[in-house]
Amino acid sequence: MITITRLDIADAGRMIAGARAKAQEIGVPMCIAVTDESGNLIAFERMDGAKITSINLAIDKSFTATGIKKGTHILGEVNQPGQPAHGIASTLGGRMVVVAGGLPVLSDGEVVGGIGVSSGSPAQDLEVAQAGADAFG
Repeated sequence: MITITRLDIADAGRMIAGARAKAQEIGVPMCIAVTDESGNLIAFERMDGAKITSINLAIDKSFTATGIKKGTHILGEVNQPGQPAHGIASTLGGRMVVVAGGLPVLSDGEVVGGIGVSSGSPAQDLEVAQAGADAFG
């Protein structure tokens, strides 16, 4: 038998609030998604003014980060031509995102979920995602 630790809706709410606060601070409305340890969506927020094209990107960034147990920016580095994961973005129906803004969420060293953020530059998305992850604790 396996015991699974996962984020709950209260955890997701804190993470979204932390990400939203950072997005407001930098003046970039964002789409923010939180997934559980299996990459399934727990909570989502599209701030007023966030890009509609960023809805699925935020969700898929969280899915990707949860699945690979690393930030999506790390996957982006190894997805370049000649690198070991080149072409991975086309797998899983295109859900694997190789642009910064997705981070795994850890508890006691274990991945318990992920956060994905989209609508700004890759650096802004990563900064906002980190604020959300930090709000978890």
